[in-house]
This record gives sequence, C-alpha cells and structure tokens, in this order.
Amino acid sequence: MTLRDSLYEKISQVIAELAGSLGVPDFSVEVPESIEYGDYATNVALMLAKSLGRSPMDIAEELAKKLTDERWEISVAPPGFLNFRFASTIRAAHIGTIIEMQDQYGANELLKGKKVIVEYTDPNPFKEFHIGHLMSNTIGESISRVVEFSGAEVKRANYQGDVGLHVAKAVWAILNKTSLNFKKQVERMNTDKEKAAYFGLMYAMGAKASESDEQTQKEVKEINKKIFDRSDPYINEVYDEGRKSSLAYFEEIYKLLGTKFDFSFFESKTGEKGKELVSEGLQKGVFEQSDNAIVFRGEKVGLHTRVFINSAGLPTYEAKELGLAVEKYELYPYDLALVVTGNEIREYFKVVRAVLQQLRPQLAENLVHIPHGMLRLKSGKMSSRTGDVMRAEDLLVYARVELVSRIHEIMSGEKDMWRAENQKTVEQVALGAIKYSILRQSAGKDIIFDFETSLSFYGDSGPYLQYTYARARSVLRKSDTKGDPTSRNKTIHEDSVALERYLLYFPDAVAEALRTYNPHHIANYLFHLSQKFNSFYAHEKIIGSERMLYSLAVTEAVAITLKNGLNLLGIETPEEM
Repeated sequence: MTLRDSLYEKISQVIAELAGSLGVPDFSVEVPESIEYGDYATNVALMLAKSLGRSPMDIAEELAKKLTDERWEISVAPPGFLNFRFASTIRAAHIGTIIEMQDQYGANELLKGKKVIVEYTDPNPFKEFHIGHLMSNTIGESISRVVEFSGAEVKRANYQGDVGLHVAKAVWAILNKTSLNFKKQVERMNTDKEKAAYFGLMYAMGAKASESDEQTQKEVKEINKKIFDRSDPYINEVYDEGRKSSLAYFEEIYKLLGTKFDFSFFESKTGEKGKELVSEGLQKGVFEQSDNAIVFRGEKVGLHTRVFINSAGLPTYEAKELGLAVEKYELYPYDLALVVTGNEIREYFKVVRAVLQQLRPQLAENLVHIPHGMLRLKSGKMSSRTGDVMRAEDLLVYARVELVSRIHEIMSGEKDMWRAENQKTVEQVALGAIKYSILRQSAGKDIIFDFETSLSFYGDSGPYLQYTYARARSVLRKSDTKGDPTSRNKTIHEDSVALERYLLYFPDAVAEALRTYNPHHIANYLFHLSQKFNSFYAHEKIIGSERMLYSLAVTEAVAITLKNGLNLLGIETPEEM
C-alpha cells in the first residue's frame, strides 16, 4: 500500500463515522499544485458540505482534529481543503523502502490474478512498417509493462492484415507493372528488408493505379477473391513470398524495439470465424441483408451502418474483428482485452463492439479500445497508399546520425558529459528519444516529431532522463559507502526536501497510468523527478560531505525510480553517458 493509499484509507474510516448513513462520498486525494501546501490534499470536506448542511471549512476543521496522526501534519485551507505534510522521518523511511524494493519499487497489485491480452502494432504485410506502427508499438508495449507491473499476467498480441484489398493491389502491380519475372525480381534481393520494401512499393503503385480506373478496380477484386480461395497457383506464389518476407522483416523491427509477441493473429484466419459469427447474428436479427451484402444498422444504437460481408461474399475488416475477439479468448481466456490502434478507427470499433455486445456480451464487456493520435514529421501527414511514408527504421537511422552529431558538439564544450560514445549507447539513446517523444504526451493526441527537442540533453526528452540516470549511477560508482536515509538532518537544502517529497509520488504515477491506460503520467513524473535531482545535484556536495550517507541514499533512490520508470516506458538506461 502506498502512502497515498494509507492516507485515503484513514480518511475514509473517519468519514464513515462522521457521515453515518449518508455514506462516504467520492472524494480524491491529490498532489497539491504547490509544495507549500504539503504532500497531499483532499477535497472531502467540500464533497460533504451539502449532505451534512455545514460549511466546508467547519467540516475541514473537525476532520483535521479527527485525522491527527504522528505520520503527518494537517492544515486547513479555504474553501475547505485539507493539506497533509508527511513527517521527515516518514519520507526518509520511504527512501529506505525504495532502496530495499529495487526493481519492484512502484509495483502494485491492482490487477493481481488477472489475465490480460494486449493487442498493438498491427502492421499489414505488403505495406511499409512506418512510424505510425512505431507509435502503436511504443504505446502498446508501455501499457503492457504497466499492466504487468500491476500484478497481471500479460500476453502480447499482434494482429496483421495478411489478406484484403491492399494485398490484392500489391499483387496486381506485380502482375501488371513489373518488366521482370517475379521470381527473378525477388532473387535479386538479398534481405527480407529489401523484399518488404519492394512489396510496399508495389502496394503504393497498385493503390494509385486503382484510384480512378474501373478496370483496374475490377481486376484487383478478382485477385482478392483468388487470394482468399487460393485458386491461382502463380498468385499463391507471389502472395506467399510477400507475406513471408514482410513478416520476417517485421520480426527484425520488433527485436530492435524490444517487443516480443506471444501471439500473432492474421486476418486470413479470423475471417472464417467472423463469417460464422455474422451468420449466427443474421439468424438472430442482429444483421440484415442489403444489396447482396450483410450489414449492421448501427443507427439503431446511435452509431452508423457498417458492412460485415460484402457483395462478393467475403468478410470485411469488421467481420474479421469479430472473429479475432473470439479467437483471442479461445486461445487465452482473458479477464481483460486491450486493443491499441489509431484514432481513425474509433467509430468503427464502436460498431464492432456493439455487435459483439449482442453476440458475445462477456467479450464485449472485457474489451477496451485505446485509441492514439498520429505521429507526423514536420513535413506533414504520411500515406502508405501514395508511397509518401517514413519507415520506422529510417526514423531511427536519422535519429542516430543526428545524435552522433550532437554528441560531438557537446563534447567540444563539456567533455565529461558523454563518456561512452559507442554504438550500443547511441542506439539506446536514439530509440529512447523517439519513444519518449511519443509517450510524453497523452496517447489520444497527434504528435509532431521534432529532432531538435527530442534529441536534446537539456529539456523534456528521453536523452535528458537517460543522462540523469547515468549521472546518478556515476555518483554511486564513486563511493564504496552505502547510503543511509536516516542520517538526514534538519539543515538539508530545500532541493533535498523537494526531491524527498517527489519520490513519494512514483507509485501514484504508475497507478494513474494504469487507470487511464496512458503512460504519459509516468513520463511526466520522470521528467520532473529528473529536474529536481539535477537541482539537488547542483546545490548539494554528495561525495565527502557531512551529509554524504543521506545524499547517497537519495541518489540511489532516484536512480532506482528512474530505471523502473524508464523500463515501464520501454526505454533502456545506459550506465554511462
């Protein structure tokens, strides 16, 4: 139980006695905007005022007396807030707890015993793995780690569109727009990366050709049907090679990003199960026939109409999504299913969930959609359909090059700042910069990636947090003495007090990230913690000072917290920078 939890529990007990049959209201215990007000504050007196028929200040004063405890000081502030300031001994003990818990500091049991499946990334074979997929992967991996840190068993899932019109467009282009025989074309390529890029180019070419040409559209639909029923040997050969190469290249990227999926689902498999569910729903009146297709009239439940089986008798994305929900549960009977996708399918997903509510209500109840915004460069929006995309790997390459350039600039003025200019560290920092730039903002917002701010060692960036961690570890390596938080005295600098207090809040940030499925709460916490530690570092002599034992303990607590927090964001922590 965190300090915040223990405080909330104590307040709840006192309120239950005071309110009696009125019950405990839905109050909050929050971190005050200013440290001057203390460590935590509650609005409970304001929440009780109407039901008790008393002024908030009067209630707050009474509560302050009833909540007296040696662990904290209480003050009352207009119009009825109660402010709590933990005793210095409690804060010192908390630092000791951090050091004792090590990599488990910040963990909770909010999902203990639960089985959770998290689906994210979802790239489509025959298309490029672009920075939009990188955004989904970064958010999904971080959420998976937060859920695991909260006591759940987590399985990571990846759902990939290996059939559909986008595949048919790529195959059409290979059949109609290439001068060389397909086999010879592929034999010239040495790596899966080259092959995946080739198929992505073919998709863009096929998509462009079919935009306004009815004959091409007709041919694409015919190819699409042949892919589904595997009736053409040559098309099967093209398809199989494209699928295999794309998936192999995606695996290389997952390894680079630090993600390992437990399950891979494919539209080619979920389609049949989806058709079965639609057939069941048609008999139950959930769906209806319309122009040789089967549709769901979403207007009946405040949504919009979607086609689930098209006029060619093929399952659409919507039907495949139904099949996916059932297939996931059959493979891994979960308590909770999280699905991380872009904002653009938010309304579409509501329709799928509404259908699932009628056909498999338990699965619908346990299904949570977590939409995120788009990742853009300053040049604007990208489209795999037009070929105007930046691949995820290319973004990382550019970040590496820019980072090395910045390192050389920094080293000319501050030679001690970067002590390990090596490939592994550059890789960690470049990838950390990209991931942090995604996670520092609320997941639902669009993000414009900017090299200048994202690779900075001085601002709200991944490299700044990684450097702060490396700085703390460097201090600890210089001393053979173990820190002792109980050696704290009353003359410590105000920066030390601010850092002590802020260390209390990491478990709260983790719990909030879980509650909202939004890792930006952890990212923001780590940035402010880094600021406070660097201020502490600037004003406090650590090694050799009279408060060395205390300062070493604080430094170790900060290093542990940063490492745990960055790990939850999927960001590695170099020991030296």
